[in-house]
Amino acid sequence: SLAQPVTPDLLVSPSSQDGDLGSECPEDRGNWTGRLDFLLSCIGYCVGLGNVWRFPYRAYTNGGGAFLVPYFIMLAICGIPIFFMELSLGQFSSLGPLAVWKISPLFKGVGMGTILIVSLVAIYYNMIIAYVLFYLFASLTSDLPWQHCGNWWNTNLCLDHHVIKGGNSTFPVNITNTVSPSEEYWSRYVLHIQGSSGIGDPGRIRWNLCLCLLLSWTIVYLCILKGVKSSGKVVYFTATFPYLILVMLLIRGVTLEGAWKGIRFYLTPQFDHLLSSKVWIEAALQIFYSLGVGFGGLLTFASYNTFHQNIYRDTFIVTLGNAITSILAGFAIFSVLGYMSQELGVPVNQVAKAGPGLAFVVYPQAMTMLPLSPFWSFLFFFMLLTLGLDSQFAFMETIVTAVTDEFPYYLRPKKASFSAVICIALFLMGLILTTEGGMYWLVLLDDYSAGFGLMVVVITTCLVVTRVYGMKRFCRDIHMMLGFKPGPYFRACWMVLSPATMMALLVYNIVKYQPSEYGSYRFPTWAEVLGILMGVLSCLMIPLGMVVAVLREEGTLWERVQQASRPTLDWGPSLEENRTGMYVASLVGSQSPKPLMVHMRKYGGITSYENTAIEVDREMEEEEEEESM
Repeated sequence: SLAQPVTPDLLVSPSSQDGDLGSECPEDRGNWTGRLDFLLSCIGYCVGLGNVWRFPYRAYTNGGGAFLVPYFIMLAICGIPIFFMELSLGQFSSLGPLAVWKISPLFKGVGMGTILIVSLVAIYYNMIIAYVLFYLFASLTSDLPWQHCGNWWNTNLCLDHHVIKGGNSTFPVNITNTVSPSEEYWSRYVLHIQGSSGIGDPGRIRWNLCLCLLLSWTIVYLCILKGVKSSGKVVYFTATFPYLILVMLLIRGVTLEGAWKGIRFYLTPQFDHLLSSKVWIEAALQIFYSLGVGFGGLLTFASYNTFHQNIYRDTFIVTLGNAITSILAGFAIFSVLGYMSQELGVPVNQVAKAGPGLAFVVYPQAMTMLPLSPFWSFLFFFMLLTLGLDSQFAFMETIVTAVTDEFPYYLRPKKASFSAVICIALFLMGLILTTEGGMYWLVLLDDYSAGFGLMVVVITTCLVVTRVYGMKRFCRDIHMMLGFKPGPYFRACWMVLSPATMMALLVYNIVKYQPSEYGSYRFPTWAEVLGILMGVLSCLMIPLGMVVAVLREEGTLWERVQQASRPTLDWGPSLEENRTGMYVASLVGSQSPKPLMVHMRKYGGITSYENTAIEVDREMEEEEEEESM
């Protein structure tokens, strides 16, 4: 084995002799190991289930092809800029979503709110992956179990489309109040929802679902076991493979007869929709959730980058790639829906659905009409599995990183066992979702956990970075990191456009509030209150954090607030050699008067980033002179 490098006395920091932690330094955080790890992780995180089951339906209900206009405008206004802001914060500080608030300790509550939201989402997102696994195993047969009526779970209302096609079409069949076998398979066999009368009566645990949930948590744990070192390798498969399957499903779908019916439904532009505010709001919401802004995942991933990684380029690759994926998925989904509507002889809008209804009822039913149906069904669910898993890695990585960066001395060496503790805890919380009434709880979590709480978190982040920390400083930090300043487009979006758009979203969400429902079931008042509390709790973390931060300072109230809103002394790049300009020698125990000189001695000559550093220093000196005049 290699000998451990000996640290010369000069480099042992003077502060470490006071003996409270000995000369122990926290273990190294680690970085991405390969060039593509970060990019693929971001793509895998952003491209999730929503691209397949939310976007196509949203586009179709909000004006078809015309929906792409507000979609791309909203992408430009509040998608790309906030995406870039989050990556910059993470990469600049190399800190997770809690510790990054050294930038302004007064607002640390924002980080706590983020972690709360991510934890709630991680609980139910993995349940969806468990359903996908259930269907994946069910597809490994020669005859799909949801193909025919006549199983023990079917009712008299069940009507098999094969029977309609086979019978003489002389007498018209009344389809209105019948149920497809796939719908009964989903609700009566998989969920066994008839065993529960509502959200207050969950019934018994469905053991097969429980085992699927356990399996999905085990997979997730094994993939994030070594942090970004292991998950960064798994994404090479989980981020690219869905594209392969998507293309296969697309080719299969487009070659079916009647496919153009569905595609015409999906893409026919209805421009009159663009005059209603609802369409713009829906577009913004789609962008917002699809890019995963505000969940802390982007910040976490960027924090494992090297200091000069070109995140500007990566921002455009990921955001545009995400949009293109959504549009492609729409073709794959709607071509099959068109074929299905032709087979059943009903208009497309009667078979189109969003969310779990599409993935677990409509699409599986369409699969039974194809030759080789178990093969296509397996492919479809395998695609959903790989789409969901890498988003789940990001949620878990966010929680683990956030907490380990708060307590690096204790937790960083034990990261694997700490991850295990979190996975087990979230699995146990998710057990209620495996009961017969679990779907009601899942809908509640889905509707409320990441609703207005998330908006408030993102708006606050945006305002703190531009107003409290200061736009000038933020742009200077990016200049230091990437070698150029963000242009007027980014500055305008950060200052005005993005926060304003999201404020509008927030207001719209509150004004147009509709209580949750699942099918015809309306949630009781206590459940709604519980849901609203989930959202409000993540917002309440912000004032709570402020109180804690103010109590830690000294002086009058106003002095305390001012102190707490300034960046801490050790805010800035984590490595000594990247701390140029105003960040020089502010690290505890930093001894080099100018890291720049050390750098030149070490590498000889000046690199382009050193040039940037000198420029930034000069700019700051000029600004200080101006201010003193």
